[in-house]
Amino acid sequence: MAIPCPPLIRSEKLSIESGARSPSSPSPLILTQDELKKIAAYKAVEFVQSGMVLGLGTGSTAKHAVDRIADLLHQGKLKNIIGIPTSKKTHQQAESLGIPLSDLDSHPVVDLAIDGADEVDSNLNLVKGRGGSLLREKMIESACKKFIVIVDESKLVAHVGASGAMPVEVVPFCWKFTQDRLQSLFDYAGCVAKLRTNNAGEDGEIFVTDNRNYIVDLFFKKDIGDLKVASDAILRLAGVVEHGMFLDMATTVIVAGEIGITIKNK
Repeated sequence: MAIPCPPLIRSEKLSIESGARSPSSPSPLILTQDELKKIAAYKAVEFVQSGMVLGLGTGSTAKHAVDRIADLLHQGKLKNIIGIPTSKKTHQQAESLGIPLSDLDSHPVVDLAIDGADEVDSNLNLVKGRGGSLLREKMIESACKKFIVIVDESKLVAHVGASGAMPVEVVPFCWKFTQDRLQSLFDYAGCVAKLRTNNAGEDGEIFVTDNRNYIVDLFFKKDIGDLKVASDAILRLAGVVEHGMFLDMATTVIVAGEIGITIKNK
């Protein structure tokens, strides 16, 4: 469902803040990517109701949603909200903003989760985890009654893996053995598997997840085909903890673009 509206332009917002618009205003500037993310995040928070248990996502887009939820709590427009953060970083953010927090042990059913994504295909399948929080995100978002994904239009892809890495969380023990098996699994798609580091290059410090695991990023030159078959094959490998394909999980995707907001429902 598309919600038509005038083109979203930063120059109009800035001119309103500074006063009357000049008749000879310069050509409008297109909104930045971060401004588009904020628009999508605020739209998603409109689905939040008092009394909900919320999955709080991780990343630059989800951060805007967490900020907005806190604002509404402080204004008294939302009450009795419980947040379940998907990472240590989000936990710190939400705690600093005064959002009451809990976990899946205490609240095994989550009413709604709001999170971003690295990729969204035409069937609302996702790639997540380029920020490193895929395991906790998948645990919480798979326990949700409704999962709203918020992205700007740059995240829309023709197929999973089209724009970059598909992350796989692995145990540190013999990680290279697991990395080699992952790469071999997708030889047909020209896969290159790389251990994630904190700095560019092979000499960087190894990235460690909140769960003290490593991440192997898979880069594909071609479409990997049936995603469920690929998912099962990855998860059958000993040493793999979880992968970053979120299949058939998103119930709604909110996309912010130059012409407005588009809402895609499963």
